[in-house]
Amino acid sequence: MSNIDLFDPKWIDLVFQNKNKEYGAYQLRRETSKRNILALAILVAAALLIGGYLVYKIEADKREAERLAYMEQLELSKLQQKAKEEKKKEEKKIEKPKIEPKKELPQVRETQKFTAPVIKKDELVKEDNQMKQMDQLDANTAVGTKDQEGTKDRTIEAAREAVVEKVVEEPKQEVKQEVTQKIFDVVEQQPSFPGGQGALLSWLQQNIHYPPVAEENGIQGRVVVSFVVEPDGSITNVQVVRGVDPSLDKEAVRVTKAMPKWQPGKQNGQAVRVKYNLPVTFKLQ
Repeated sequence: MSNIDLFDPKWIDLVFQNKNKEYGAYQLRRETSKRNILALAILVAAALLIGGYLVYKIEADKREAERLAYMEQLELSKLQQKAKEEKKKEEKKIEKPKIEPKKELPQVRETQKFTAPVIKKDELVKEDNQMKQMDQLDANTAVGTKDQEGTKDRTIEAAREAVVEKVVEEPKQEVKQEVTQKIFDVVEQQPSFPGGQGALLSWLQQNIHYPPVAEENGIQGRVVVSFVVEPDGSITNVQVVRGVDPSLDKEAVRVTKAMPKWQPGKQNGQAVRVKYNLPVTFKLQ
């Protein structure tokens, strides 16, 4: 028996040979090949349309994620630039007076007036004006142009000078402590998240828990959080600068406090406290 091609309508004539071809079954069988081909074409077209849509959706989501990352980076750069401009304006308006140590003169040493010798008769010379012998002079008293009351002990003067030097050095220590406690808006080397900006965005996406209340009500947006990066890299003073919703604001503060230690900012090669603004984006999928 020869092979029969089921897509060839000739087999129908073979089956219905010497039979009533006017019967409806003959017409149905004769159009079976057309229906199969049409169904296959529709199936292929549907598969192509669905596949094309899925590819387009994946690419669109990828472009949207890249656009959001770029917008966040741009907004962060604008905030940092604005902070630099405000810092410059404040420095121009406010000029801190220089701290000068108080100068104190050491205590004057006691002196005795040198009296030039004048030849007079003995009866005319007063006892107070008589010139003293060398052994009668006080060894701790210097000779000057006038009588001056003061300290006789030289060790007291040395101790007083040491106290004056200590007083001069104390303001320097206070200034250094004040610089350590100061919070900078802009520094020579800005603080950074371990791994850079890309690692920061990835960490936020993995650790943000979308609040159920906000998700049910379709609330989304960008919360700007301010915090201080300490010299050891820890995060303190977390505050919401621009909020969206109490539930989203609370989650932004939580995830900010949970961040690992940053690379601290530096000023003049020394780690200092730096204020930092961070936008946290909440978007429903």
